[in-house]
Amino acid sequence: MDAGSTIREGRASVHAQTLAVHRLLDEIRAAHPRLEIESCSSGGARVDLGILERTDRVWASDCIDPAERRQIMRWTAQLLPPELVGSHIGAGRSHTTGRRHELSFRAATAFFGHYGIEWDLTSLTDAELDELAGWISLHKRHRRLLHTGTMVCLDDTPEGVSAHGVVAADAGEAVYEIAVLDRPATWPPGLIRLPGLDQDTVYRVRPLVPVTSRGAAPAWLSGGAELPGSAPATAGVAVPPLFPEQSVLVHLEAVTPAATA
Repeated sequence: MDAGSTIREGRASVHAQTLAVHRLLDEIRAAHPRLEIESCSSGGARVDLGILERTDRVWASDCIDPAERRQIMRWTAQLLPPELVGSHIGAGRSHTTGRRHELSFRAATAFFGHYGIEWDLTSLTDAELDELAGWISLHKRHRRLLHTGTMVCLDDTPEGVSAHGVVAADAGEAVYEIAVLDRPATWPPGLIRLPGLDQDTVYRVRPLVPVTSRGAAPAWLSGGAELPGSAPATAGVAVPPLFPEQSVLVHLEAVTPAATA
């Protein structure tokens, strides 16, 4: 409602309405303590500590086009941990933009948040169901890391590339998503530094899901690379040459823990 209300003689009513919503949620929670509640209002613009005390997650936007959603998630993550933000795998054609994207790009974009499905499963082929089941299983295997680790956002990326990730509290494991959004001026796209790793730990670097390289594939894409944390953090790893609006999930797991004093 507007800030002024004729029902209340033109006095501001937003605060009273907010308190009423809080009371309603408190009563529902008291009656049904195991009920999951998601807050959705104005594209996530009304997310605050008051509503977060009463809900399990928030819905950042009705737009789940993965190209736009990653920007929405990027800035929402400045305030909220990913497990509190609903992120869904949508249909191949976005209902808000009309754009089409491969399942792998949609699933990887939603991977770091509160994973859900917003897609008519009865319309899927057997192959699509199998691929979707694989993504869900993958998320379950890495959910603890994704929802307890430290979020890192990468701003120093090659042209047309975006990236972000989660690093475990002990820096023993990490998952990053590297997405090629536009065709960069140089090809292959170049190097990208992965922050948050322990400098002295040796990591095995591999893709979580195989991807098709559209050019000379970097060595780590085969899954056999082992690097000290200082290498990807300072020199970087090569961005795979991918078509626009494709991405890869990079998994780093400690092979040799850092020495302790």
